[in-house]
Amino acid sequence: MLKQINVTVWNEQDVNQAAYPEGIHTAIAKFLNDSGKFHIVRTATLSQPDHGLQKDVLDDTDVLIWWAHCYHHMVSDEIVARVQQRVLDGMGLIVLHSGHAAKVFSRLIGTRTDKLRWREIGERERVWTIEPNHPIAAGIPEYIDIPETELYGECFQIPPPDELIFISWYQGGDVFRSGCTFKRGFGKIFFFSPGHESFLIYDMPEIQRVIINAAEWACPISYPVPQTGHSPEPLEKI
Repeated sequence: MLKQINVTVWNEQDVNQAAYPEGIHTAIAKFLNDSGKFHIVRTATLSQPDHGLQKDVLDDTDVLIWWAHCYHHMVSDEIVARVQQRVLDGMGLIVLHSGHAAKVFSRLIGTRTDKLRWREIGERERVWTIEPNHPIAAGIPEYIDIPETELYGECFQIPPPDELIFISWYQGGDVFRSGCTFKRGFGKIFFFSPGHESFLIYDMPEIQRVIINAAEWACPISYPVPQTGHSPEPLEKI
């Protein structure tokens, strides 16, 4: 039987993010629900108690999707540590767009993930699929053209990703590692840069498909809890 996947979509704001009057988290949750691939899709926001990420919520979350922009500094270090531990224990994490600067992403990756080149003039972005046989790229064309976007460009101060699925080229000539995977502990992480509060990028079917694929890919599999610490009894007779 396929695992029933529970997804939590986190956003720093409740409503009114320019092109998404009900909040980007609501828009993302809707297309995840509409896909029919997930058991539970819930949302959580910064203003809620514990930022909506109480221990019981995270314990019931297989994949956490993180969108943030201006208020990274307002996220409690206690909640960051709680999310980090859940990822290390196996929960999947998908970090979208300006979530690259989130404390939890930086903590897990181990570098200043807020360091990159950027500008916002509405230029065109072409997202190239460079690992077409990867599960996250299933059903995605050779490239995705985004008519208007905010530019993110190199140098992006992340360590070499485990897998580079997408690379973006921008109308102004910049390039960017726009779809990267990392493994931390037992958890899988996917960073995906396309998406913005002023452009309807999350309405694009190809972008939705990438996020849906990523949520399925990041879901933890069932595995026996490994033994750690002192092991007084050997497996074989000595």
